Amino acid sequence: MAKKFYVVWAGRETGIFTSWDYTKKLVDKFPQAKYKSFPTEAAAKAAFAGTASSSIGKSATKSTSSSGSKKSTSSSGIESIKTKNVDLSTHDIIVFTDGGCEPNPGKAGSGMAVYHKGEISELWYGLFNPNGTNNSAELNALYQALLVAEKAVKAKQTAKIMSDSQYSINCITNWAYGWKTKGWKRKVAGDIANLEVIQQAHELYDAMKDKLDIAHVAAHIGIEGNELADRMSIYAIDQKTVEFARYDKPIDLQAILALRTG
Repeated sequence: MAKKFYVVWAGRETGIFTSWDYTKKLVDKFPQAKYKSFPTEAAAKAAFAGTASSSIGKSATKSTSSSGSKKSTSSSGIESIKTKNVDLSTHDIIVFTDGGCEPNPGKAGSGMAVYHKGEISELWYGLFNPNGTNNSAELNALYQALLVAEKAVKAKQTAKIMSDSQYSINCITNWAYGWKTKGWKRKVAGDIANLEVIQQAHELYDAMKDKLDIAHVAAHIGIEGNELADRMSIYAIDQKTVEFARYDKPIDLQAILALRTG
């Protein structure tokens, strides 16, 4: 039987999964669940980057931005960057994060690339979990980035985090406020996936949100920081590194970008 890739836009957890049994648990009896299977990973990624309605066949919601726009703002106020030309001079510290999982769910790892004054300064990888998900890996990476941002803010430096996971960003900056008022429970659908790291990350974010910028970046379009974080997340899986460790080899961009991608 050919392998399938399952996209979940609305469910107990969102993302791209390779196990139908796991996917079914995410959408079964979930109010207004939105999901669909695809024959290739490329098709699934393209669909997940778009909207459920455009892939499932219902009329899509009209966008207020022009079709040629490369930068926009979501309803929650988060900047969305869709071009590989990212200005790294806007903040003292800019942190790119990514998470990988093979398959999903499966072996998961997190990666991070830190820029200081526009130059790459540190790479981090780890938090290997043999039974993780892409979402848990993305959230773990975002939490680590928030810890870096916290140090920067305390040092009176400007900081910005860039993640290609809209799910993780929404969890921390948007949905967590509603969940918290309900005692960290969903109103209808029950328990919240990845709750512990969401609570930890949200607490950090909420304490410094007025001094921190967060942006969503498109994945795998050639943004150097995003590509480096991606390589580190897969490196964590290959190395099975449980702790979150600083990459201690010379930062040879060409060599690192030639590593296996997620």
